[in-house]
Amino acid sequence: MEYNKDKVDEYTLALLYLVTHEIQDGIGARAWKGFDWDTLNRLHEKGFISNPVGKAKSVTMDEEGFKKAKELFEKFFVAE
Repeated sequence: MEYNKDKVDEYTLALLYLVTHEIQDGIGARAWKGFDWDTLNRLHEKGFISNPVGKAKSVTMDEEGFKKAKELFEKFFVAE
């Protein structure tokens, strides 16, 4: 099945905002990585998250990635 990978990436990044923890102003946050591996790898290649490969159960988002995740979460999920 063909699908819009960029759109999946945006929704996944938005959902990563929902599962963030250890938020630090000016640094970023950590987010639980319970999402599709191919999507997480693409988000890493785009520079939004740290490398998802490893034993850690979460990934790091720098401040820019965290802001983008928040922006997309608000765009897709916040009630108007």
